[in-house]
Amino acid sequence: MPAATLPEEGESLVARTLRTGFPWLRFPAELEQEFVAEYRLSRRRLVRIGVCLALATVIGLAVLDRVLIGANAHGVPDVIRFGVHIPLVLIAIVLTSRRYYRWYWPFVHFFAPLYGLATVVLAVNAEGALTSYVYARLMIATFFFYFMLGLSFRAALRTNLLTVFGFVSLAYFGDMSAQSAIYLTFLLVCANLYAGAGCYALEQANRVGFLDRRLLREVATHDGLTGLLNRSALEGEIHRIWQQAIRDRDVVTVVMIDIDHFKAYNDRYGHQAGDACLRDVARAIRRAAGSRPSDCVARYGGEEMIAILPGADREGGEQVARAMLAEVAALAVPHDRSYTQPHVTVSIGVASMRPERDSSHDLIVRIADRALYLAKEQGRNRHAVLDEADLGEATVVLAARELRTAG
Repeated sequence: MPAATLPEEGESLVARTLRTGFPWLRFPAELEQEFVAEYRLSRRRLVRIGVCLALATVIGLAVLDRVLIGANAHGVPDVIRFGVHIPLVLIAIVLTSRRYYRWYWPFVHFFAPLYGLATVVLAVNAEGALTSYVYARLMIATFFFYFMLGLSFRAALRTNLLTVFGFVSLAYFGDMSAQSAIYLTFLLVCANLYAGAGCYALEQANRVGFLDRRLLREVATHDGLTGLLNRSALEGEIHRIWQQAIRDRDVVTVVMIDIDHFKAYNDRYGHQAGDACLRDVARAIRRAAGSRPSDCVARYGGEEMIAILPGADREGGEQVARAMLAEVAALAVPHDRSYTQPHVTVSIGVASMRPERDSSHDLIVRIADRALYLAKEQGRNRHAVLDEADLGEATVVLAARELRTAG
């Protein structure tokens, strides 16, 4: 999860959702998309088992109808069994093995209401002494929609409410006695209350589990002080962005940020104030760099931070750097030991290049670091930029600097 998506106050979207709750079983849009994708992936095997059980149940009931009910099992019941129920379940089984993600989920939202209404027609048209067995199918269908198809609580509830409404409508206009209609409607409502409560509780638990797993990942991938990505997570993120840029033949810009005279700030104001300063600057940097979901901001080490901007060219990188300088200046954090300004400032290095195949992202980070060094040499509280046109000279300068350091 890119750091840019975290709320400004430092509390992540996941942590805030856990704290505030979600009584309507709905997350903010970004989390909802991720939850639905993960849930559908995890439910595939269970959904397939569920629709296979449905097929066995439909076939079994068709056999029992013919054996126990006899002649009354023909006509409309046969049309529903062999023209609606069995074909729908067979299609669902096929879609759980092929085109699951693309076709099953749209299909099941059509399948469930049609299956429910067909069951209502079958029940209302039942005759004879054993019609109560046919009515029991409505109870089975109620639990089937809530637990076996992988439907969300909302979708299952809509399907079952439509089934109840269909039953009441057909019973009212049909030949069913008022006593039977009232009794069976009451049973259907009770079945929905019991099964719906169970389905709600199950989805609530699934959603809490999802948030807990996400929160654990955030703790593992984010810096505890600033809320930005940590160094370990940064390595994976920049590698992914770099490889994607190679495939897309796109440009990548890296922005390196360093707080000016931060050691002097710690010595003057203390480490607690230094931690608060780091948090404030991190929020400012995130505000300036977090305009796109694909951007990521990380704590690189100490008072250094880094932003990776896929698809941003030199001009875009400079715009972000200027926004960062303005955001940090707007904080107006006093710093009377600074030789640059009476408030906290940052120096920024920007590097932009189009990755070549078999190249490494280490190069652009080193170039951005060199640009940061140049910004400091030029007086701090500013940005310096290097791009592809400067790479040859910059690489020579870097090599010479490393040789001096080694010596």
